[in-house]
Amino acid sequence: MDKLSTDVKKLVESRHPNVVKIRRHLHKYPELSFQETETASYIESQIKSLDIKEVRRSVDTGIIATIGNPSKPPLYLRADIDALPIQEASTVDYASSHTGVMHACGHDVHTATLLGAMAVLKAKEADLKYHVHCVFQPGEEKLPGGASLLIKDGLFESTKATAKMIGNHVHPPLMAGQVGFKTGIYMASADEIYLDVIGKGGHGAMPHLCIDPLPIVAEIITSLQTVVSRSANPSLPTVLTFGKINSDGGATNIIPSKISLQGTFRTFDEGWRSEAHRLIRQRVEQIAQAHGAVANLEIRVGYPSLYNDPTLTEHCRQSAIRYLGIDSVVDLPIRTTSEDFAYYSHEVPSCFYRVGTNNASNDYGSSVHTPTFNVDEDCLLTSVGLMAWLALS
Repeated sequence: MDKLSTDVKKLVESRHPNVVKIRRHLHKYPELSFQETETASYIESQIKSLDIKEVRRSVDTGIIATIGNPSKPPLYLRADIDALPIQEASTVDYASSHTGVMHACGHDVHTATLLGAMAVLKAKEADLKYHVHCVFQPGEEKLPGGASLLIKDGLFESTKATAKMIGNHVHPPLMAGQVGFKTGIYMASADEIYLDVIGKGGHGAMPHLCIDPLPIVAEIITSLQTVVSRSANPSLPTVLTFGKINSDGGATNIIPSKISLQGTFRTFDEGWRSEAHRLIRQRVEQIAQAHGAVANLEIRVGYPSLYNDPTLTEHCRQSAIRYLGIDSVVDLPIRTTSEDFAYYSHEVPSCFYRVGTNNASNDYGSSVHTPTFNVDEDCLLTSVGLMAWLALS
């Protein structure tokens, strides 16, 4: 182990209690996407305590703080700061104090990680090989995604030709102390589907006088599944799921006039994504028309697929092995979940990796986006240390 990595680990260990304190404060006071007013003020106060002067706001609650020599290559480190509309089911003393709002996706960990890494980088500023831009991003959980808005607001305006971007995410399947990498395509694009099928309601005993939207919707759902099974290349992962269906009216003997559906479409290829949208629209329109119904379809285009630059990701992976040891670094499969970090990956070479949060007793095995999600806070030793190390190495 070289002197620099030893110094980083000592700095991380000495600051660990404060990083835990920061994480617990954020966890106790979560705020929803694009409403992170108090969170942003708290982050600014923590940055101020590090005597970092170059700090600015973007997209209202977004914060960018910069460390190092402007003559050196730009490196962006990202943390998302928003919470989810979930009621926490936890008895810890730092459980959410905001009813129906919870850091159930680990964004409190990500934010505490970046603040902790900034403290290390400030202490080792003379050793920095990059001009480091620390990005505290709002609204990851809600379209259009804070990442897209920061980019539109000029995040890479003067640095795009040479910039690189690094971010991480909690991962309960891995143990605290472990990290995971995936080169190339890693996470799926995600689009939201909203469909209203409007027929003609009436008495359930006289369907011939109605246009029943229920069998029409059933036919649409069945047909759209063949977009995946018969139109998608079998080697290209594709998911089409409808998770919500409601009717306006209806009962055991009443045919409703309208049925509404909501779903998600996910894949890994932008060309196929566009073609699938066309096929979905075509089939919905044709089936509804064939039955004399009206179909109002909206496909809200969401986050693109996330691409980990092979050169940067392999460099980060090898750096992680040097810092943590080869047994602590694992290879990850692709995921059909999505992340707005993907927007960055389409702008500049990027690496998005995972940080383990569980322990051997599986005390922290609950998935993200659940009311029982929590982390083994020893994970902060790894997440803070590795993020600082990547900027220094």
